[in-house]
Order: sequence, then C-alpha cells, then structure tokens
Amino acid sequence: MQPSDFDTRRQIVLVVDDSPESLSMVATAIEEAGMTVLVARDGQTALDLVKRLQPDAILMDAVMPGLDGFETCARLKSGPGMIAAPVIFMTGLSSSEHILKGLEVGGVDYVTKPVNPDELIARLSIHLTNARLIESARNALDAGGRPVMAVTPDGSLIWSSPEARKLLDQHPDILDAHSHLTDVKICEWIAGLVKTPLSEAAPFRLGTNDNQHVISPLGIHPDREILLSIEKLTNADPKKHLMAAFSLTAREAEILIWLSRGKTNRDIGDILSISARTVNKHLEQIFQKLGVDNRTSAAVITDRICRQGNNPT
Repeated sequence: MQPSDFDTRRQIVLVVDDSPESLSMVATAIEEAGMTVLVARDGQTALDLVKRLQPDAILMDAVMPGLDGFETCARLKSGPGMIAAPVIFMTGLSSSEHILKGLEVGGVDYVTKPVNPDELIARLSIHLTNARLIESARNALDAGGRPVMAVTPDGSLIWSSPEARKLLDQHPDILDAHSHLTDVKICEWIAGLVKTPLSEAAPFRLGTNDNQHVISPLGIHPDREILLSIEKLTNADPKKHLMAAFSLTAREAEILIWLSRGKTNRDIGDILSISARTVNKHLEQIFQKLGVDNRTSAAVITDRICRQGNNPT
C-alpha cells in the first residue's frame, strides 16, 4: 500500500517486539506507508514511552520475556493514564484462547506472524480511521459543552471525552487500576439507573467542598452502555446545587426555585408549560426529599442552599 492510499496526516505507530528482525521488518513497512514509527523492545519500555508521547496506534508482540504483550496492553488500557490508541497484537499463537485473551485486555485486532506487510497496513488503516472518528466525536461533545463518559451498569468506565477525563482526574482515587469506579455510592447510583426512567433519575454529586462535580444520566444504549455527563458544580447555578443537595430531578429543582420566588402552582405551571396539578404532584416528592411539609419551609431551605452555593465556606 502506498502512502497516498492511506492518510495524509503522519500517524505515530508504536511497535513493541523483542525480536530485532521482526521489529525492523514491521517498522520498514509502516514507514513506507508514510507513518512515523516508535519502537520498544519490551513492555516496560513501551509503558515509559507512552507516558511521554501517546501514539495513534500500537502493534504489540504477544509473547515477550518479562512483561508480556497481554499484561502491557492491560496496563495501557486501565487506570488514570489509560490510552485511547488501538492495540493490534502480533502473534504466532493462533489458538482462540490467546486471541480472546488479547481482546479481553483491550486489544482490537491481531495479525499472525510472520506478518504480511500489506495486511498489516490495511488493518492499521481501518483502526486508525475508526479511532480518529471516535476521538472527533468525543471532542465535538466537549466543544458543545458536554463533557461525557460511558460506563457499564457495574461501574466500569468504557470511555470518556477528553474534558470529562480531566474532571474525573480531579478526584485521584475515583478509578482503580482496571478503570472501575471505586466509590460505592456512585456504583449503587449507576446500578439504579437501569431500573429508573431517565426523567426521574436524580444526579449524583461527586466530591466535597470546593471540588464538587455533578454527574447526570444522558441515556442508556441497548447494550447497557450508560452515557453520563459530568459538570463542575459552580456557585452560580442554584439548580445544580439543589439537585445535588437533595437528589432532586431537574424538573423538581426548577419548580422549587420558582416556589422560593413566591410563585403559585398555577404560575409555575404556566412558566414550565405543565399543569398546576402536575406541579402539585412534584411538590409532594420535593417536600418528602427536603423533609418539610409546607411551602414556606421549602422556600427557606431553598434560599439557604442557594446562598451557601454563592458564598461557599
């Protein structure tokens, strides 16, 4: 395959192989296709390299002395420093057991040794293109002001947009080495989302004091991938403060804010384009969550929470 058949932007590919002959052959094929090559002779060197410069794709020898390809891939694809680059295994092991192991630790594909250069470049082309499309989509979500991430029902992080990752990283111990959320309460909250209509799902407040974020559900994919947004809890947003403080839904928080401003049920209904009866139904839930039994008490608590948000101690 000629460089013109691939992509005009120079891609960086990391090749990890303990065999000098294999390393040289693969590196030459990749360079002839117009890509830049980084090389590592063992797993630890690859891990150290990636800390300094993240490649666009990684070709990983499965069997190496010391840290083998499977363990190296598992480390690259987990923990706070996890990378998005696709990992393609190069292996002389053709058994389904080893192929499955490569996929289980985060690999996306494999090629068998001895490597066919044309097949290798073709597979690289596909995975690099897919990776760029996914990255573009995540960046677009960030640009639209919605840092997002996807998790499994048991609390494992599947992927996150760059901005969402920055926000998560402000809570150093929130993910373990396998990219699983460590907070028991947030895992319980996530597990409950699959049993709750999104319109009724309250957000989750992560962190304390001046380092608080609000995590809200956006949708659930048919394969049970849960899409979440994460936002900084700012002082200027009383709605988010109320939602986080009392596990209110967005609609309940809106109603409570208008109630605290002296609006009647009919006024609130007109403002939010719902019936006064619906407003009253929401207020029953709101009073229960606030632990009050009347509008005046609810208004006083709301005012206090909003003031605290604007003047944090």
